[in-house]
Amino acid sequence: MVATTVFIASLVLVYCIHISFFRVNVIFYAAIADAFVASAIAGVILLAWSYFRILGHFEKVQLIAIWLLIGYALAISVPTVIDRSLSFYILEKLKQRGGGIKQEKFEQVFTKEYVKEYRLVDVRLTEQLESGTIKIEEGCVKLTERGQRIAGIGQYFRRHWLPKNRLLMGRYSDVLTNPFQNDTRQMDYLCK
Repeated sequence: MVATTVFIASLVLVYCIHISFFRVNVIFYAAIADAFVASAIAGVILLAWSYFRILGHFEKVQLIAIWLLIGYALAISVPTVIDRSLSFYILEKLKQRGGGIKQEKFEQVFTKEYVKEYRLVDVRLTEQLESGTIKIEEGCVKLTERGQRIAGIGQYFRRHWLPKNRLLMGRYSDVLTNPFQNDTRQMDYLCK
């Protein structure tokens, strides 16, 4: 417990320093990097501090592996979820607007406020550029080979591994397993 407390304290310190004084390209990647740095710091303390001599080498390696897993879980569960979550946005927006918004106005809130306030397009395009899944050429956003593979995996998972009976506003449906299936609209935003 003492060793893991040292790791958690190191992680919080490294994360606070990172977000306060350094540039962050993608929050999730930065939080993962922080977990590696904190694991290294705590690992050095684990090896150097005589208090931990009772632990064997195997236990120390296990602890570092556990810390990396904890760091990964925290990276996803805290800063990434809060940064990306539409659910958190809804709660924050309700609080901002005095505790209540008319249900029929939520589409307006999402399209006119959420996208602009959270610079959603800029954030998501930056993440995809940094991940190597898209490229932007002459104002046209295109999938890379890696992006093609990941999009294919996502489509496969969506169709075959998402719930077929998902509750959506009081009714169970499979519409989110293939949301593009009935889209026959002609769009004027395609790149040639």
